[in-house]
Amino acid sequence: MSLKPVTRRLVPEHVFDQLLGEVVDGELAAGDPLPSERRLAEVLGVSRPAVREALQRLSQAGVVEVRHGGSTTVRDFRTSAGLDLLPRLLVRDGKLDIAVGRSILQARQSIAPAVAAQAASSGGSAAGEALRAAVEDLGRASDSETRQHAALAFWHTVVEAADSIVYRLLFNSLRSAYEPAIAALGPLLEAEVDNHEAYRALAEAVAAGNPTTAREAADELLRPATEALGRLMADLDT
Repeated sequence: MSLKPVTRRLVPEHVFDQLLGEVVDGELAAGDPLPSERRLAEVLGVSRPAVREALQRLSQAGVVEVRHGGSTTVRDFRTSAGLDLLPRLLVRDGKLDIAVGRSILQARQSIAPAVAAQAASSGGSAAGEALRAAVEDLGRASDSETRQHAALAFWHTVVEAADSIVYRLLFNSLRSAYEPAIAALGPLLEAEVDNHEAYRALAEAVAAGNPTTAREAADELLRPATEALGRLMADLDT
Protein backbone atom coordinates (compact mmCIF):
# COMPACT_ATOMS: atom_id res chain seq x y z
CA MET A 1 0.00 0.00 0.00
CA SER A 2 1.06 3.62 -0.55
CA LEU A 3 -0.26 5.17 2.67
CA LYS A 4 1.62 8.24 3.95
CA PRO A 5 1.87 9.82 7.40
CA VAL A 6 -0.82 12.43 8.02
CA THR A 7 0.53 15.76 9.26
CA ARG A 8 -2.28 18.21 8.50
CA ARG A 9 -5.33 19.22 10.51
CA LEU A 10 -8.68 17.44 10.22
CA VAL A 11 -6.89 14.16 10.77
CA PRO A 12 -9.84 11.73 10.43
CA GLU A 13 -10.77 13.47 7.16
CA HIS A 14 -7.32 12.83 5.71
CA VAL A 15 -7.26 9.24 6.95
CA PHE A 16 -10.64 8.76 5.27
CA ASP A 17 -9.31 10.22 2.01
CA GLN A 18 -6.19 8.07 1.96
CA LEU A 19 -8.03 4.83 2.67
CA LEU A 20 -10.73 5.68 0.14
CA GLY A 21 -8.01 6.36 -2.44
CA GLU A 22 -6.49 2.93 -1.81
CA VAL A 23 -9.89 1.32 -2.42
CA VAL A 24 -10.79 3.36 -5.51
CA ASP A 25 -7.35 2.83 -7.06
CA GLY A 26 -7.59 -0.91 -6.52
CA GLU A 27 -4.75 -1.16 -4.00
CA LEU A 28 -7.33 -2.57 -1.62
CA ALA A 29 -9.83 -4.90 -3.32
CA ALA A 30 -13.29 -5.98 -2.22
CA GLY A 31 -12.92 -8.66 0.43
CA ASP A 32 -9.46 -7.55 1.54
CA PRO A 33 -9.00 -7.08 5.30
CA LEU A 34 -7.63 -3.76 6.45
CA PRO A 35 -4.71 -3.63 8.89
CA SER A 36 -5.70 -3.27 12.52
CA GLU A 37 -6.47 0.14 13.98
CA ARG A 38 -3.17 0.04 15.81
CA ARG A 39 -1.21 -0.75 12.64
CA LEU A 40 -3.00 1.93 10.60
CA ALA A 41 -2.34 4.47 13.33
CA GLU A 42 1.37 3.57 13.26
CA VAL A 43 1.68 3.75 9.46
CA LEU A 44 -0.25 7.02 9.20
CA GLY A 45 1.29 8.61 12.27
CA VAL A 46 -2.06 9.40 13.87
CA SER A 47 -4.01 8.36 16.95
CA ARG A 48 -6.18 5.27 17.07
CA PRO A 49 -9.34 7.35 17.75
CA ALA A 50 -8.68 9.24 14.49
CA VAL A 51 -8.37 5.95 12.62
CA ARG A 52 -11.50 4.63 14.30
CA GLU A 53 -13.50 7.70 13.29
CA ALA A 54 -12.31 7.44 9.69
CA LEU A 55 -13.23 3.75 9.56
CA GLN A 56 -16.69 4.50 10.93
CA ARG A 57 -17.20 7.07 8.17
CA LEU A 58 -15.97 4.63 5.55
CA SER A 59 -18.43 2.09 6.91
CA GLN A 60 -21.29 4.58 6.74
CA ALA A 61 -20.30 5.38 3.14
CA GLY A 62 -20.46 1.69 2.20
CA VAL A 63 -16.72 1.39 1.53
CA VAL A 64 -15.77 -1.01 4.34
CA GLU A 65 -17.53 -3.35 6.73
CA VAL A 66 -16.49 -2.98 10.37
CA ARG A 67 -17.10 -6.06 12.50
CA HIS A 68 -17.23 -5.46 16.23
CA GLY A 69 -14.33 -7.26 17.83
CA GLY A 70 -13.16 -8.50 14.45
CA SER A 71 -11.53 -7.35 11.24
CA THR A 72 -12.50 -4.50 8.94
CA THR A 73 -13.09 -5.68 5.39
CA VAL A 74 -13.21 -3.73 2.14
CA ARG A 75 -16.57 -3.75 0.36
CA ASP A 76 -17.27 -3.28 -3.34
CA PHE A 77 -18.22 0.40 -3.18
CA ARG A 78 -19.74 0.17 -6.68
CA THR A 79 -22.54 -1.97 -5.26
CA SER A 80 -22.70 -0.70 -1.67
CA ALA A 81 -22.01 3.06 -1.69
CA GLY A 82 -24.43 5.89 -2.40
CA LEU A 83 -24.36 9.18 -4.27
CA ASP A 84 -22.85 10.94 -1.27
CA LEU A 85 -19.52 9.38 -2.26
CA LEU A 86 -19.50 11.17 -5.64
CA PRO A 87 -17.71 14.36 -4.51
CA ARG A 88 -14.89 12.23 -3.09
CA LEU A 89 -14.60 10.28 -6.33
CA LEU A 90 -14.73 13.27 -8.66
CA VAL A 91 -11.88 15.22 -7.06
CA ARG A 92 -9.14 13.32 -5.25
CA ASP A 93 -5.84 14.83 -4.17
CA GLY A 94 -6.86 18.00 -5.97
CA LYS A 95 -7.20 16.23 -9.32
CA LEU A 96 -10.34 15.83 -11.41
CA ASP A 97 -11.27 12.27 -12.39
CA ILE A 98 -12.45 12.75 -15.99
CA ALA A 99 -14.25 9.38 -16.07
CA VAL A 100 -16.32 10.29 -13.01
CA GLY A 101 -16.98 13.72 -14.51
CA ARG A 102 -18.33 12.10 -17.64
CA SER A 103 -20.57 9.83 -15.57
CA ILE A 104 -21.99 12.86 -13.77
CA LEU A 105 -22.70 14.69 -17.03
CA GLN A 106 -24.26 11.54 -18.50
CA ALA A 107 -26.51 11.20 -15.46
CA ARG A 108 -27.42 14.86 -15.76
CA GLN A 109 -28.22 14.34 -19.44
CA SER A 110 -30.55 11.45 -18.58
CA ILE A 111 -32.27 12.96 -15.56
CA ALA A 112 -32.60 16.69 -16.33
CA PRO A 113 -35.04 16.37 -19.27
CA ALA A 114 -37.35 14.28 -17.09
CA VAL A 115 -37.09 16.87 -14.31
CA ALA A 116 -37.88 19.65 -16.78
CA ALA A 117 -40.92 17.76 -18.08
CA GLN A 118 -42.16 17.19 -14.53
CA ALA A 119 -41.59 20.87 -13.73
CA ALA A 120 -43.73 21.84 -16.71
CA SER A 121 -46.49 19.50 -15.53
CA SER A 122 -46.34 20.44 -11.85
CA GLY A 123 -45.02 24.00 -11.72
CA GLY A 124 -46.12 25.50 -14.99
CA SER A 125 -46.88 29.21 -14.96
CA ALA A 126 -46.24 29.45 -11.20
CA ALA A 127 -42.53 28.81 -11.88
CA GLY A 128 -42.30 31.18 -14.84
CA GLU A 129 -41.34 34.34 -12.97
CA ALA A 130 -38.61 32.63 -10.92
CA LEU A 131 -37.18 30.90 -13.98
CA ARG A 132 -37.08 34.10 -16.02
CA ALA A 133 -35.34 35.85 -13.13
CA ALA A 134 -32.80 33.00 -13.00
CA VAL A 135 -32.10 33.43 -16.71
CA GLU A 136 -31.57 37.16 -16.18
CA ASP A 137 -29.14 36.42 -13.34
CA LEU A 138 -27.25 34.10 -15.65
CA GLY A 139 -27.05 36.81 -18.29
CA ARG A 140 -25.63 39.29 -15.79
CA ALA A 141 -22.92 36.93 -14.50
CA SER A 142 -19.53 38.46 -15.26
CA ASP A 143 -17.21 35.45 -15.32
CA SER A 144 -17.25 31.72 -16.03
CA GLU A 145 -17.39 30.53 -12.44
CA THR A 146 -20.21 32.94 -11.57
CA ARG A 147 -22.14 31.73 -14.63
CA GLN A 148 -21.69 28.13 -13.48
CA HIS A 149 -23.22 28.97 -10.12
CA ALA A 150 -26.02 30.93 -11.81
CA ALA A 151 -26.77 27.90 -13.98
CA LEU A 152 -27.00 25.74 -10.86
CA ALA A 153 -29.42 28.28 -9.38
CA PHE A 154 -31.53 28.02 -12.54
CA TRP A 155 -31.70 24.24 -12.23
CA HIS A 156 -32.49 24.57 -8.53
CA THR A 157 -35.60 26.50 -9.60
CA VAL A 158 -36.51 23.85 -12.17
CA VAL A 159 -36.19 21.11 -9.54
CA GLU A 160 -38.33 23.11 -7.12
CA ALA A 161 -41.01 23.39 -9.78
CA ALA A 162 -40.89 19.62 -10.37
CA ASP A 163 -41.96 19.14 -6.72
CA SER A 164 -40.33 15.72 -6.36
CA ILE A 165 -38.32 14.71 -3.31
CA VAL A 166 -36.45 12.10 -5.37
CA TYR A 167 -35.41 14.64 -8.00
CA ARG A 168 -34.50 17.08 -5.23
CA LEU A 169 -32.18 14.61 -3.49
CA LEU A 170 -30.63 13.52 -6.78
CA PHE A 171 -29.98 17.14 -7.69
CA ASN A 172 -28.45 17.81 -4.27
CA SER A 173 -26.05 14.89 -4.68
CA LEU A 174 -25.01 15.82 -8.21
CA ARG A 175 -24.57 19.47 -7.22
CA SER A 176 -22.39 18.58 -4.22
CA ALA A 177 -20.17 16.54 -6.55
CA TYR A 178 -20.09 19.19 -9.26
CA GLU A 179 -19.48 22.37 -7.25
CA PRO A 180 -15.92 21.51 -6.09
CA ALA A 181 -14.98 20.83 -9.73
CA ILE A 182 -16.51 23.96 -11.27
CA ALA A 183 -13.15 25.49 -12.11
CA ALA A 184 -11.90 22.27 -13.74
CA LEU A 185 -15.10 21.58 -15.69
CA GLY A 186 -15.63 25.24 -16.60
CA PRO A 187 -13.97 25.12 -20.04
CA LEU A 188 -16.17 22.21 -21.10
CA LEU A 189 -19.34 23.94 -19.92
CA GLU A 190 -18.49 27.46 -21.08
CA ALA A 191 -20.59 27.23 -24.25
CA GLU A 192 -23.50 25.81 -22.29
CA VAL A 193 -23.68 28.52 -19.64
CA ASP A 194 -23.26 31.17 -22.33
CA ASN A 195 -26.28 29.81 -24.23
CA HIS A 196 -28.81 32.15 -22.64
CA GLU A 197 -31.36 31.59 -25.39
CA ALA A 198 -31.44 27.87 -24.62
CA TYR A 199 -32.04 28.58 -20.94
CA ARG A 200 -34.74 31.06 -21.89
CA ALA A 201 -36.41 28.50 -24.17
CA LEU A 202 -36.45 25.97 -21.36
CA ALA A 203 -37.85 28.52 -18.91
CA GLU A 204 -40.66 29.42 -21.30
CA ALA A 205 -41.47 25.76 -22.00
CA VAL A 206 -41.81 25.08 -18.27
CA ALA A 207 -43.84 28.27 -17.75
CA ALA A 208 -46.16 27.28 -20.61
CA GLY A 209 -46.79 23.90 -18.95
CA ASN A 210 -45.55 21.99 -22.00
CA PRO A 211 -43.73 18.83 -20.81
CA THR A 212 -42.68 17.65 -24.27
CA THR A 213 -41.16 20.98 -25.25
CA ALA A 214 -39.49 21.31 -21.83
CA ARG A 215 -37.95 17.85 -22.17
CA GLU A 216 -36.62 18.66 -25.63
CA ALA A 217 -35.28 22.06 -24.54
CA ALA A 218 -33.41 20.52 -21.60
CA ASP A 219 -31.88 17.84 -23.80
CA GLU A 220 -30.80 20.40 -26.39
CA LEU A 221 -29.23 22.57 -23.70
CA LEU A 222 -27.23 19.84 -21.97
CA ARG A 223 -26.24 17.41 -24.72
CA PRO A 224 -23.27 19.38 -26.23
CA ALA A 225 -21.25 19.36 -23.00
CA THR A 226 -21.87 15.65 -22.45
CA GLU A 227 -20.73 14.86 -25.98
CA ALA A 228 -17.71 17.17 -25.66
CA LEU A 229 -16.48 15.35 -22.56
CA GLY A 230 -17.04 12.02 -24.32
CA ARG A 231 -14.83 13.19 -27.19
CA LEU A 232 -12.18 14.39 -24.73
CA MET A 233 -12.07 10.97 -23.08
CA ALA A 234 -11.85 9.28 -26.47
CA ASP A 235 -8.87 11.52 -27.34
CA LEU A 236 -7.18 10.69 -24.04
CA ASP A 237 -7.59 6.96 -24.71
CA THR A 238 -5.87 7.17 -28.12
